[in-house]
Amino acid sequence: MKHIVTVQDAVTAFADFIEPTSAELNAIEWELPVILADVDLIDAQIKAMDRMPNEVDAQRIRRARRRLLAARRDLTNTPASVRQHAGHGSFLPEVGA
Repeated sequence: MKHIVTVQDAVTAFADFIEPTSAELNAIEWELPVILADVDLIDAQIKAMDRMPNEVDAQRIRRARRRLLAARRDLTNTPASVRQHAGHGSFLPEVGA
């Protein structure tokens, strides 16, 4: 009979070293407007999911989609020198994705 053992100690033994770097934290802070706009879009889509979407739901989704696209545009149009100075390493998918 084979015994199943946990590898929990091996995984959590290095937990102190798995903290995000300051560059990763700066990138997340830099992209926060896009992240929040994406959450708003998902929230609007969820609200319209449990019933037949009415005009208010459709307007809420369109508005959230426009805010997301505007936030992505603003982030994309930021000069490279500013992004490099902020330690920005974008984790965003392409706009068409």
